[in-house]
Amino acid sequence: MPTATDPALASALRGAVMMLGRRLRRERGTDALSSSQIGALASLDRHGALTLGELANHEYVRPPSMTRIVASLEEAGLVTRAADPTDGRQVILSATAEGSRLLEADRQRRDAWLARQMQTLTADERDTLRRAAVIIDRISRS
Repeated sequence: MPTATDPALASALRGAVMMLGRRLRRERGTDALSSSQIGALASLDRHGALTLGELANHEYVRPPSMTRIVASLEEAGLVTRAADPTDGRQVILSATAEGSRLLEADRQRRDAWLARQMQTLTADERDTLRRAAVIIDRISRS
């Protein structure tokens, strides 16, 4: 009988989520940005303009690492920098229109792959995944 904290379920879920994440990353192709670059760009796209420190916090990396990530995104024309109008020491980062288009194409490609895989599932299995997605999202945000 499972306990309130079920280590076997936690292990199975962790493994399944990791494998799905790896498989979805493969759908990006070989010319895609790194996971760190995609994550930073997606945070800017989702949250709007952020300082380097705010972006580093969103991505759980240190500011020096984020500086390198942002420099590569800026060089590729996917991110812009602007002076903070209220604090001259700060720089505000934003995703460019090209950066947003790249993210949308990436999402569509990976969503299409996942949708094709889910076509092989029964209606009950898809319903189970629908409910699980809500729970996994809640867990990941806590």
